[in-house]
Amino acid sequence: MKLIWLILGLLSIGAALIGVVLPLLPTVPFLLLAAFFFARSSERLHNWLISHPKLGPPILDWERNGAIAPTAKRLATVSVVAVFALSVLMGLRPMLLGIQAVTLSCVLLFLWTRPN
Repeated sequence: MKLIWLILGLLSIGAALIGVVLPLLPTVPFLLLAAFFFARSSERLHNWLISHPKLGPPILDWERNGAIAPTAKRLATVSVVAVFALSVLMGLRPMLLGIQAVTLSCVLLFLWTRPN
């Protein structure tokens, strides 16, 4: 089972790294998943991840307080607005826009109700 957790952790790290360059793919949720998977498979990789100077702080903020940094909240909000604006510009059907608006609003509500 540890091998499966390890593979899932590595895949999550890969998705997070892709999310660094693709603004539509979130980075931190994949880092949280990787920390979860590594905690169950590799103490060494888990320690590396949470002690990493760039990747570790958001994970530790979440694990300790359920907190999301204000900068991350603002960046996520800009991304959500950009995605929705792109959908409108593409002329998606109103029903799809409605579903997307509700879903993205729920995401933003969740983000902005977390502590800083």
